[in-house]
Amino acid sequence: MALSRLERAQVWLFKAVMGVLFALFRFLSPRRPAPRKLPPVNNPLLVLSATQLAKKIRRREVSSVEVVQVYIDRIQEVNPLLNAMVKDRFAAALQEAAQVDKLIEEETGGEEVLEDRLPLLGVPLSVKEAFALQGMPHTTGVVSRRGVLSTVDSPPVALLKRAGAIPLGVTNSSELCMWSESHNHLYGITNNPYDLERIPGGSSGGEGSILGGAGAVIGVGSDIGGSIRMPCFFTGIFGHKTTPGVVSNENQYPPSSGRQNEYLSTGPMCRYAEDLLPMLKIMAGPNAEKLSLNTKVDLKKLRFFTIPHDGGALLTRPVSKELMQIQREVVQRLEADFGVKVQEVKLPGLRYSFQIWDTYMGLPDKEGKPPQPFVELMGEPGRPVWPVWELLKWTMGKSEHTMAAIGLALLEMAHGSKPASPFIIQQKEKLQKEVEELLGTDGVFLYPSHPRVAPKHHHPLFRPFDFSYTGIINILGLPVTQCPLGLNEEGLPMGVQVVAGKLQDRLPLAVALYLEKAFGGWRDPGAN
Repeated sequence: MALSRLERAQVWLFKAVMGVLFALFRFLSPRRPAPRKLPPVNNPLLVLSATQLAKKIRRREVSSVEVVQVYIDRIQEVNPLLNAMVKDRFAAALQEAAQVDKLIEEETGGEEVLEDRLPLLGVPLSVKEAFALQGMPHTTGVVSRRGVLSTVDSPPVALLKRAGAIPLGVTNSSELCMWSESHNHLYGITNNPYDLERIPGGSSGGEGSILGGAGAVIGVGSDIGGSIRMPCFFTGIFGHKTTPGVVSNENQYPPSSGRQNEYLSTGPMCRYAEDLLPMLKIMAGPNAEKLSLNTKVDLKKLRFFTIPHDGGALLTRPVSKELMQIQREVVQRLEADFGVKVQEVKLPGLRYSFQIWDTYMGLPDKEGKPPQPFVELMGEPGRPVWPVWELLKWTMGKSEHTMAAIGLALLEMAHGSKPASPFIIQQKEKLQKEVEELLGTDGVFLYPSHPRVAPKHHHPLFRPFDFSYTGIINILGLPVTQCPLGLNEEGLPMGVQVVAGKLQDRLPLAVALYLEKAFGGWRDPGAN
């Protein structure tokens, strides 16, 4: 069904207004001097994967205290430029590292016993502040939650700690984890390690920033619309959005409501592809068995597809030429290296990606209870906010909330209790069927992560629907790995999403290992 003339006129008007506002924003924005660059990595321990670090620690080739101290030094070097880690626990981490070294010294069972029981023993870890980490802030950037501390660990964090990982601190996110830029009025704005004037994405942008800047080697993120994948794309690292329901989402803030838990996934973020699978095994706990992660993947036996764009959605920008070209290069490498034929496919339903995401995020749960209103979350632990009043306060610099959060609250208010569009429900169901038939249990498809490389600060306010390239995968409930593909001419990361069928997480994880070798993986932003 084509859009009506009224709907097309509304889209045109929206784009015109956004264009005018964006031009005004750029005209009024202060001209800043060239920003400082991140210092280059100068310690060889910082360029080893978590898997390699754990092996060296177990073999006593390096102490956990030494590794943790090296990462503390790096964070103290880069975080003043990035504003990624918002609260550290360095003293506690060094004490835990000393305990690790003592444990290894006293272990009589040998390296194999330690590897089996504590696969990440002594390895430093960063954690998104939206996850409960005992004794650390748990606010997601909401000013009214200042002072809220976690009394427990969220399940995936607890499992990583139980595997021997040592948390160094918690990292920034967008306000209430619902925007593509990690900015809030409690902790401020987080910068991209490759260009400090650009965003690292959101909502797991603090994780992306500290990992991309080599201040961490592994981290924990969550994703309900691209919140793992956009930061990983913008900061040149790896990330995996798991099949929903495999990794626990408990003890995150804000908690999911309505049907949102069906679309929310917790997963690993890291600089090196070989760390994705062992992290997922740990974070999934007993549910890891559902994914058959120990089954070897033969890439020559997979069926590969490529989808170069969303088919021309009216609300998103077209994919840039450089990103379409790098995806074509991935296709060429796959065909040359494995003798496979990568088939280009078109899925018309992708044109409605934003409308599908927006509709399904607002659906009630099985008992008919709708999602918790965003205005309530903004006001907690007090009363719900009034979006129009907050907008007026914002214009005078008096609001405790970001423009992005206020805009989302206004959008929610405009929606009201409007029933879901039968046409959009139909489009989603049709798209779901097409994708599941396409992928089966042995197929993967390549899909752009975003229409452009990392935008400059605040620019997403004027292009709010570009996240649809990641958001649609959440609603379809598919596992997807974000893979870096080198840097463009401006020195900014490029990448691609690798998507598989439900519970086939091991397939995109195997492709990520290949793409890291083929395209070089993470690059030191200080050497850029």
